[in-house]
Amino acid sequence: MTFTEWFLFFLAVQVIHFLGTWKLYVKAGRKAWEAAVPVYNAVVLMQIINRPKWWVVLLFIPIVNLIMFPVVWVETLRSFGKNSTVDTILAVVTLGFYVYYVNYFENVTYIQNRSIKPKTEAGETVSSVLFAVIVATIIHTFFIQPFTIPTSSLEKTLLVGDFLFVSKVNYGARVPQTAIAFPMVHDTIPLAKVKSYSKFPQIPEMRFPGFEKPEHNDIMVFNWPVDTIPYFGYRGSERFDKPMDKKSNYVKRTVGLPGDNLEIKDGVLYINNKVLELGDRAKIQYSYDVTTNGAPLDVNFLINDLKVTDGAMQLSTNTYRIFALSEEGAERLKQLSSITEVKRNVEKGSEFHPFKTSTLAIFPHNKPWTRDNLGPIHIPAKGEVVQLTTETLPLYKGIITDYEHNKLEVKNGSIFINDQPATTYTIQQDYYYMMGDNRHNSEDSRYWGFVPADHIVGKPVFIWMSMDPNVPMGKLFDKIRWERLFTTVHGTGKPHSFFIYFVIILVGWTGYSFIKKRKAKKYKY
Repeated sequence: MTFTEWFLFFLAVQVIHFLGTWKLYVKAGRKAWEAAVPVYNAVVLMQIINRPKWWVVLLFIPIVNLIMFPVVWVETLRSFGKNSTVDTILAVVTLGFYVYYVNYFENVTYIQNRSIKPKTEAGETVSSVLFAVIVATIIHTFFIQPFTIPTSSLEKTLLVGDFLFVSKVNYGARVPQTAIAFPMVHDTIPLAKVKSYSKFPQIPEMRFPGFEKPEHNDIMVFNWPVDTIPYFGYRGSERFDKPMDKKSNYVKRTVGLPGDNLEIKDGVLYINNKVLELGDRAKIQYSYDVTTNGAPLDVNFLINDLKVTDGAMQLSTNTYRIFALSEEGAERLKQLSSITEVKRNVEKGSEFHPFKTSTLAIFPHNKPWTRDNLGPIHIPAKGEVVQLTTETLPLYKGIITDYEHNKLEVKNGSIFINDQPATTYTIQQDYYYMMGDNRHNSEDSRYWGFVPADHIVGKPVFIWMSMDPNVPMGKLFDKIRWERLFTTVHGTGKPHSFFIYFVIILVGWTGYSFIKKRKAKKYKY
């Protein structure tokens, strides 16, 4: 929906509210017209139902308002003596239209200064749970979101089984575009494996200002631009088209910024003709072929000393392929007396898509590039005017159609945008190029192209928990990677755990609360 459509929808809601409540406003000692003035009518309604005025803000926060509307319907009815369980159920199942019936057909009396304290323990519990869900939803949506690392594409920096907190405020929190969705879950309701949202209506894209912009080497969480699966890990063949903010969350390293020229030569990344320095925490990995003198490769050494997580495969009697190994690990392998050669794999020829053999796998899919040798490729920036030809169009087709929502056609070799002939196109937003550190096992921009700025979710700030997926739950103490708890994601040098400080603060706070309660109990008696 456009801003104009949303404004008209908002006005329609105001009319519906006025028609269904104006008599109740009058019975509460207010004027009928007060039920018709947008926003002000909500402020007055909060006074009528004896609730704080700041509740009005919650009515305009997407997802949160889905919880607040039923609460307001029920509170409105109770302010006029409709307290029964049946009244509460009718308010919810009729989506508030039971208030219409009361407004026109019930002779109710307004209860001024009504007590808002729940009359039963169950009511108190429900109120507490609703408040907790509202607070958690606001934090999750606009401030910080938990995130789990499911794949090894950033192995060494972020491990499979790491649990992150992702900041929404660094790059600017994004207002949810999906207006109707289950709180605090992404695209699927857990266990049920059913869709957690409605495609309609969609809120126009909006983002609050951030205090920084993405930089080279930033690890970023974003919505996977070409996502067509119902949930992460789905292995079916059916296509699903999802709203942008419900596309699968991916985490990769930012290697190309808007306006950069990017090139990969034999696996080495160049930005604007210079090798991109990744910092000392990034451990880039490639696949290697290792030849021994006939002795079997020591698997325990690979797992325990080199921390190889993607495994190895025997190619011949004395040749093995290690799927993800850092340069440091390769140098250590060379020192073993049983190793005669360690050779990094580099793809130089054409690499074809495994399912569509007529289409090249590497973006923009019309050049004989590989994951180790591609480019130069220019990363578009907002405001840039790019030249459009049948040769350059594959670079910009997704931008023009999918991300910036234009109609694109090619007729007799000529390009038409929104039914007008076009030889140039002005880019409407910034784009980024994202890659994983596990270069031979990462589905990233090399395969599907640029990440639009409006797909950015946030910046991981620290790891609050890390669990080794290879250790069974029965060995919980061994399963937890204690050295990674409460470590920062970004920075230089070896990550330092702040877990002990967290424990000290937690113990101190618990002790303080216990002493405070003891003193309060002592003075009470």
